Amino acid sequence: MIQKHPIFKFNLFLFTSIILFSCSVRKQHSLFNAPSDIVTDTIKQVYVVNDQGISDAYYKIKISDQLAIRNVQNPEFGATASGSSSTLSNTTSGTSQNILSYPVEPDGMVNLPAIGKVEVVGLTRREATIKIQDSYKQKLLKDPIIELTIVNLKVTLLGEFGKQGNFLLEKDNTSLIEIIGEASGITKTADPKTLKIIRGDRSHPEIIYVNLTDINSLASKKLILQNNDIIVLQPTKGSALSEKLQSFNNIVQPLLVVVNLAVLIFTVTR
Repeated sequence: MIQKHPIFKFNLFLFTSIILFSCSVRKQHSLFNAPSDIVTDTIKQVYVVNDQGISDAYYKIKISDQLAIRNVQNPEFGATASGSSSTLSNTTSGTSQNILSYPVEPDGMVNLPAIGKVEVVGLTRREATIKIQDSYKQKLLKDPIIELTIVNLKVTLLGEFGKQGNFLLEKDNTSLIEIIGEASGITKTADPKTLKIIRGDRSHPEIIYVNLTDINSLASKKLILQNNDIIVLQPTKGSALSEKLQSFNNIVQPLLVVVNLAVLIFTVTR
């Protein structure tokens, strides 16, 4: 009977250990795991867990929203600080910028320079723009052109994107693909079948799985982004395993040197 060399036994042990942890390595590296994540291996286009229906395409302004308002023709109106305005630092496309904004107060009003309070709660962005525009026209300016942005509406991108972080929803009906474009696309190590959007109530969220390799996925209305969506994209199993193996190798390699040296000494002195 052939007796196996000790170093062979040790290497066999290491190989077996690698096989055992390789199957779950991507899950260990991914964020916000859910029991339903198993569908990512078989999903064809878009699959929804805990479907909450199609949300309103047009966001309705709420109390405490922050409105950035600019008058294109007369920048001094709608761009000058007033008693109720504030300066926010927002992260958009990985950069920080200071935006002068006006909060929607508990009474549903926004207090604007020169014209005072305008009720905007419950209005869409377009409806609020027209109402504020008409208020400036009636009280102060001739044919004003107003630009309005709700600066606190955002989505969060995590994982295998060119850029991670918070991205503002600067217009209505912003799609998933537009935000991925702002994030400089996906990385080379991303698995395009594993994208998921976590939406709504955090204690019982709607989870939307998307296969980015199928162009028919783009037709889904679920890919119109909503405020506070979390978008997560995992690495491929191969890249996750490669990263894990590299870390494993950094630990094991010095150990192998010691074992080989011990075996050599044992063989010479036997």
